[in-house]
Amino acid sequence: MRKLIFPILLGLSGCAVLMSLGFWQVDRLGQKQAYLAEIEARIIDAPVALPDDTDESRDKYLPVTVTGQITDEHVYMLAPVRGTSPGYRVVSVMLVEGRRLLVDRGFITADLRGNLADAGQVTYRGNLHWPQEADKWTPAQDGDLIFARNVGPLAAALNAENVMIVVADHGGTDPQLTPMPVGTSGISNDHKEYAITWFMLAAVWALMTGYLIFRTLQAKES
Repeated sequence: MRKLIFPILLGLSGCAVLMSLGFWQVDRLGQKQAYLAEIEARIIDAPVALPDDTDESRDKYLPVTVTGQITDEHVYMLAPVRGTSPGYRVVSVMLVEGRRLLVDRGFITADLRGNLADAGQVTYRGNLHWPQEADKWTPAQDGDLIFARNVGPLAAALNAENVMIVVADHGGTDPQLTPMPVGTSGISNDHKEYAITWFMLAAVWALMTGYLIFRTLQAKES
């Protein structure tokens, strides 16, 4: 029996660690689902007027309605959309009561790049957002073409406030563009897959422990 103490302790401790990691991921899954539900509820809430002083921690995803003037200052971001022609997101500067704001107006097809109609005075319903999509692998801005939305650098480049309005509805004032509203699809939620992985590893560990005990007993009998 002394020969079985080590494999039994090894098996129990290994299974305990792996199972605890699996249950931790199950707990994280519940937290993430609650977090995503809270975001989704806020996104579709009734829009309000643009706050005088926007704050990311307080106002992220806040639904707003704004009226202002679209300037001719804009950049295009590559934005492949399944089932459509190649195209871009259009991020423009919008003048709202003396403020210069970034506004993600939505998607246009590639053939319209450089041929945007003058939108002029518009009223948008959308959400405040502070996307930080670029990483060290993201190519640098190339003229009026960008490859990720990072509010800080965009605001600095276009001399605008450090906030972006992502349009959910343009009320027909931007017929060339299709809104691409904010949502939770871009927020990773892999905790279910992680939990399954840890539980499967625990099962494999248990099987290996059982096999080790079996071989130990076989060796003792021989």
